Amino acid sequence: MTDARERPSPEPAGGKGELLMPRIVLDRSMPVPLQRQLRDQLAAAIRTSSAGMRLPSTRLLARVVGVSRNTVLAVYDDLAADGLIEGRRGAAMIVAAGRPVPPNLVNARVILREAGYPTRIVDVDDADGNPLSLIY
Repeated sequence: MTDARERPSPEPAGGKGELLMPRIVLDRSMPVPLQRQLRDQLAAAIRTSSAGMRLPSTRLLARVVGVSRNTVLAVYDDLAADGLIEGRRGAAMIVAAGRPVPPNLVNARVILREAGYPTRIVDVDDADGNPLSLIY
């Protein structure tokens, strides 16, 4: 018989994937809602993780980061809608195999500027009042 110190760490039930538990830091003094902060940090962790990794339960994640379970449920719904995670009711949410990267124009603009292209971006409105960016 082995005592608790010699016991190996338990494997996930049913041979499921490894648990993805990223470090989440929420700043309540920021004007950005906690739900958005949590979603952005989880999405970043998911994009750098392996497909099939399990996310913590909504109750566990809510307790760890100090938000309501409803906030975590809304975040998981957003991530599932973006195709980053998938799951079934009563089962663990897992990192999706074919994770699409949704376009993010803000990040695209930062990447282009850091690459030195374009040299100038001018924001204007067309005749109908629609915003346009002139890139040259």
